[in-house]
Amino acid sequence: MADMRAFREAVDDWASGGTGEAARELAARLGVRTAVLLEGPSDHAAVEALAERRGRDLAAEGVCVVPMGGAMSVARYTGLLGPPGLGLRLTGLSDEREQPFYDRALERAGAPREGFFVCVADLEDELIRALGTTRIEEILRAEGELRSWETFVRQPAQRGRPAEQQLRRFLGTTKGRKIRYGRLLVEALDLARVPAALDDLLASL
Repeated sequence: MADMRAFREAVDDWASGGTGEAARELAARLGVRTAVLLEGPSDHAAVEALAERRGRDLAAEGVCVVPMGGAMSVARYTGLLGPPGLGLRLTGLSDEREQPFYDRALERAGAPREGFFVCVADLEDELIRALGTTRIEEILRAEGELRSWETFVRQPAQRGRPAEQQLRRFLGTTKGRKIRYGRLLVEALDLARVPAALDDLLASL
C-alpha cells in the first residue's frame, strides 16, 4: 500500500510540473496497469472501502486509485497516465454535470470512454439514496454527530429542502467529513444495493 501511495504522490508531483521520472520508475516496479481517476479523496475512500468488502486488493492487482483534486484536472491526468504518457488503462467515475470534461479529455488523450461510469449527481448522492436517511442518521448517531446534524437541519437555509440534499450539504460542512463518510457509508451498505456506477467501476477492474 505504501508503494502505491508513493506512486500516487509521484503522479501528483508530475501533474504539478515535475519530470515524471519517479512516476515512470514506480509504475514499472509496481506493475501498475490501471489508473482509476476520481474527483477527490471521498470518492477514493468509497472505492477502496468497496474493494475491501469485495475481497479485492487493488494495489496487488496493479490498480492505482488516483484522486485528481477536481474534475478540472482530468485532462492533465489522462494525458500523463493514458496513451500519451504511461499508457495505463484508464477508468473512473464522473459526476453527471462533469461528464463533458471527461469526454473531451479522453478523446484528446486517445483513451476509450469505456470504463468510466457516471453518478447522477455525485457519489455521495448515490450512497445517500442507496442507504436512505434513516440508516444514515443511525450512522451519524454511532459517530457522535447526530446532534450536529439536528442543529444543521434547523438552520433557515435548510428548511424545506429534501433530506437527501440536506445530508449532502452536511457531509461537506466540516473538513475531512466527506472522506470519513465516504468509507462509512460504503461499509454500511447492503452489498446488493451498491450504487450502479460504483459497483460497475469495481467490476470493470
